[in-house]
Amino acid sequence: MPGWAKALIIIVVLMILVVVGIVAAGAFWWSRNKDTIIAKGKAHVTEGEAAGRTSDNQGCVDKSIERYKGERGMYGAIGNSIFMHTCLLRSRPTPGFCNDVPKETSFVESGRWRVAQCEHYDLSEDKYCQQLFAPVQKFCERGGSRPERDEPSDIN
Repeated sequence: MPGWAKALIIIVVLMILVVVGIVAAGAFWWSRNKDTIIAKGKAHVTEGEAAGRTSDNQGCVDKSIERYKGERGMYGAIGNSIFMHTCLLRSRPTPGFCNDVPKETSFVESGRWRVAQCEHYDLSEDKYCQQLFAPVQKFCERGGSRPERDEPSDIN
């Protein structure tokens, strides 16, 4: 067998071992942390629903941003997006709330709008800020409506 074939086989085997190692490490990490992650997610849902019952749409956004400023980063963005989504579903309408909110599929307009929102909240340098406004776009795309009945939200 030529030397290049042996080297290729070794490289392929090493790549497979690396991938298997990454998957195993991910599975191990998930098994150790899933209960905490699920509990935090449920807490964000509960807190968002409670806040929404006493707030309007804009109040949900403001409260989410305030919470995010206290817990920045990827996990803060995810948790506060969940909070904002459930808060918006339970909140009272804010007149004109969705008037200037572009659809998520309008990529250029959506990007500009999210950048402007981050600037408005003094988060223009935060790399996760734009993710915080996806729930607003989703909420407005579905008509800015709340559920017909007072039942648990669709995030569980």
